[in-house]
Amino acid sequence: MSDFQDLAKGIKTLFPNSDFVPLHAPVFDGNEKKYVIETIESTFVSSVGEYVNRLENDISNKVHSVGCVATVNGTSALHATLEVLGIGFGDEVLTQCLTFVATANAISYQYADPIFIDIDRHTLGMSPSSLADFLEKNAELRDEVCYNKISGKKIKACIPMHTFGFIGEIETICDICDKYNISVIEDAAEALGSHKNGRFAGTFGQMGIYSFNGNKIITAGGGGAIVSNSKELVTKLKHLTTTAKLSHEWEYNHDRVGFNYRMPNINAALLCAQLEKLEFFIGEKTKLFEKYEGFFSKFSFSLSKPPENIRWNHWLFSLEMQDKEQRDIFLEETNRIGVMTRPIWNLMHRLPMYKNCLRSDLSNAEFLENRMVNIPSNKLS
Repeated sequence: MSDFQDLAKGIKTLFPNSDFVPLHAPVFDGNEKKYVIETIESTFVSSVGEYVNRLENDISNKVHSVGCVATVNGTSALHATLEVLGIGFGDEVLTQCLTFVATANAISYQYADPIFIDIDRHTLGMSPSSLADFLEKNAELRDEVCYNKISGKKIKACIPMHTFGFIGEIETICDICDKYNISVIEDAAEALGSHKNGRFAGTFGQMGIYSFNGNKIITAGGGGAIVSNSKELVTKLKHLTTTAKLSHEWEYNHDRVGFNYRMPNINAALLCAQLEKLEFFIGEKTKLFEKYEGFFSKFSFSLSKPPENIRWNHWLFSLEMQDKEQRDIFLEETNRIGVMTRPIWNLMHRLPMYKNCLRSDLSNAEFLENRMVNIPSNKLS
């Protein structure tokens, strides 16, 4: 028990002058106030304004995508991608069981059914071997459309998630899905700034999404974005997320059911300033991770990090404990003294609304579910 008390106190020493150490706190020390005041003075604080357009261009330039559509949050971004692909009632979407609930919820918003695939322990992302095995056993192409032989439903999309900012085996996942004519949407909510062999998370599939929730590496309090290398998809997404309103100087004409998902200009102003400091934030968080590496080398559990070919944004750090008992003691001791730590999410098939969904063998996810915790991952300055 004393080892855990010493460990908890040791973490706290890395954040001096803090009675309480949160898991991930935002830092606003750049142009945030300046840009927000400019937005207020312009009176364009809603979904039309200079900063929304600027943000979309800035994100596209950052990740080298053809286009970007800014949304009110990451969940709405996911929802819009599924809608624009025509996924609806009775369709199926592959995703991983280790993810935040928003991934599965967005599928359910379309009255589609999620199928949960296992992860790889070294990437924390969807396992290509588990995906391939599931499809080989259960899927078949009929007239270039993928069908599930068990349910008889169409498998239309796959949503791998880049857990904690890692990038998994996304190229292999895309190759597997391409064989079955399954669209790939990357849930890169946590991975802005991460890249693999120079290619940014969110740009491997047909579309990718980011989140700018208050705990993300950059934030506007909320917000999301969709990126794509298809001009056609970007145009459709922008139309869909602005209530499907046809362009006209004064008429209110809409040509389909659309969503009021466009990011407000005032949030975009805040986010433009945050994006200017993304590389600095990544650098500061990298320094913290290096301190953790030295600190945790004395203990009997490991600090998770992605494969070496990943340039990680260091969004959220995690420890793998020996077992659930050790995990629970660690959580209790750290939170008791004001160091915020959290277990990973409940696996999706544990939740009542998803307990009957189809799934692969989930041995890797279930192993980590009992052992993994997140620790404070704040920027040092």
